[in-house]
Amino acid sequence: MQITRQADYALRAIIYLARLAPNQKAVTSFIAKEQNIPPSFLAKIVSQLSIAGLIHTSRGAHGGISLAKPPDKISVLDVVEAIDGPITLNECTTNPAACAFIDECPLRNMWVTHYT
Repeated sequence: MQITRQADYALRAIIYLARLAPNQKAVTSFIAKEQNIPPSFLAKIVSQLSIAGLIHTSRGAHGGISLAKPPDKISVLDVVEAIDGPITLNECTTNPAACAFIDECPLRNMWVTHYT
């Protein structure tokens, strides 16, 4: 599995924000330049991270973006799923009907219990 370029950029932006002082905001154009992210691409990423509740955005002279919660409460999985959608290891974890062996499969319980 390889994460998308968009998820990679999102992780870089979140790490950048995590390194700021608490309650400090950053301007997206500065993040884009510092992290070598195309500005238009970052705008889309910021929107998705905001919808997921991972960052706050504000406009205006004193606007910018900041983390919506402490950095230690945001996981890599949170960021990747905010961008790429839910990650599943096997189709049967979300769609049991996809497997002909669902009733006797010794692996499904492990997938569902430990990895979803």
